Order: sequence, then C-alpha cells, then structure tokens
Amino acid sequence: MQKASVKYFLDALILVIGSGLVALGLSMFTIPNDIAPGGVSGISTALSHIVKMPVGMLMLIFNIPLLVLAWRRLGLKPLAKTFTATILLSFGIDIFSVILPGYTNNILLASLMGGVVMGAGLGILLSRGISTGGTDLLGLMLVKLHHGLSMGQLLMLIDTAIVLFAALVFKNIEVALYSLVTLFITSKTIDAIQQGVDHAKVVYIVTTQADALLKRLAQEMGRGVTVLPALGGFTGEAKSVLMTIARRSEVSLTLQVIHELDPFAFTILSDATSVHGEGFKNEQ
Repeated sequence: MQKASVKYFLDALILVIGSGLVALGLSMFTIPNDIAPGGVSGISTALSHIVKMPVGMLMLIFNIPLLVLAWRRLGLKPLAKTFTATILLSFGIDIFSVILPGYTNNILLASLMGGVVMGAGLGILLSRGISTGGTDLLGLMLVKLHHGLSMGQLLMLIDTAIVLFAALVFKNIEVALYSLVTLFITSKTIDAIQQGVDHAKVVYIVTTQADALLKRLAQEMGRGVTVLPALGGFTGEAKSVLMTIARRSEVSLTLQVIHELDPFAFTILSDATSVHGEGFKNEQ
C-alpha cells in the first residue's frame, strides 16, 4: 500500500513538473517567436496567428477529439494520465503567456532553449509512461491503418507537414528552419533524460589473465565483472571473456589496468546509453 502511495505521489509530481516545463518552453521561447515545432503545439501556434485565440485553448480543442478517439480504441485507464497532462499543459501555456515575458531577443537562442526546456519536460513525463497527447495519439491510431509505416515515420510526416503549414502561415521559411532546430534539440534532450547523459562503455576483455584482471578491476574500479569461459578459435587455447561497465571518466583507467596486466588482451568497447543496477541507475 505504501509503495502504491509513493508511486501515485511521484506520478502527480512528475505530471506537474513535466507539464509545467513543456508549457514554459512553449510560452516563453517558441510561441513568441512563431516557432512551430510540430505536433499539436505547432499547428496551434500557427492557427492562433489566424483565428486570434490563445495557443493553450487551441491545443485543448485539438486534443479533445483525439483523446475521445483514443479512449474508444484504448480504453479510459491508459489515458487518465495523458488526459491530466493535456489539461495541465493547455492551461499552463496560457497562464505562463500572461505572467511571464516571452524571449524574443535572439530567435536561434529561443529555438535552442525552447527545445531544451520542452525536451526536459517531455523526457521526465515519458520516463513515467505519461504522454501529453497530441500527435502521439494520432500516430498511435494511424499506424494501425497504415501497416507499411512505423510510428516514428508517421510522426515525422505529421510534424513535417505541420512545420511547412506554419511556414506558409507566417510567410517565412526561417520559421520552418528554426522549428526543425527545436524539434532536433527536443528529441536529443528527451533521449538524454530517458537514457542518462552519463553514457557508459561496455568493456569486453578476452584474456588469459582473468584472475589478475578480475582482482584489479574490482578493487580499483569498484565495478562488478562477469567472467565467461572462452576458447580460442584458431589456437584452441582456453581463455576467459571479462565483461564490465565503465563510466566515460573511467575508461582510460580501465584500459591502463588491462594493458599493465595483459598487454596481449583483446579488448572491445561499445556504448551503453542506459545502465541499470548497483552503481548506476536504479529502477523506480
């Protein structure tokens, strides 16, 4: 019961913080500069220039039919958090637009900062399985009708169409270019939030000095090491494959230890963008 209460509290906190950050990025950086970074927020930004309605209100108008369609297909329970995030985001945008000054001094900085702030908000929302609705829901429903296209391809087509529509509305090709910058920065920030910015390396060591390496790596790096038995395909010699994880700052020391103890070891490094377990990220 206590774990469930903590989970609900975390979800509620993430809903408020995540939706608030997305609303802040839109109202302070992208909307005042006519940047339309795809999605419902992008088309609402463009249409508000025509119909003279607040962007948040337009987003809510667009999202309601999408939520109703998704509810009929997916059920109410999976959409409860998405519905809450949609409401918070729509009202947050219109409130922030009134009480906070929009940044319009440098459109490039605005597109970059808008992407970072929105990406941070979306990243922490998605880390708890929460969506803000919009084109994500549209893509989820359309992908069932167009089996030849993936979800990512559909969303890319939708966002591209919205960016082009905004460029036509504002009669400015730079709107499209800066919108693409914001889209790119947003996606990279989401990845950083979900995967962690402290990327690590997986280190595979093929060696005949497994015991010595195991002892030094465990003592100096403080990391666990997995040992796998191996056999040289050409020589038939018995060897071991050691597998460990090294943070970016620890890679040089790890390679130095390997070279000292076994100069003939065969070492392979590969990227590990998300590591869970003792010493790294823990599951919530």
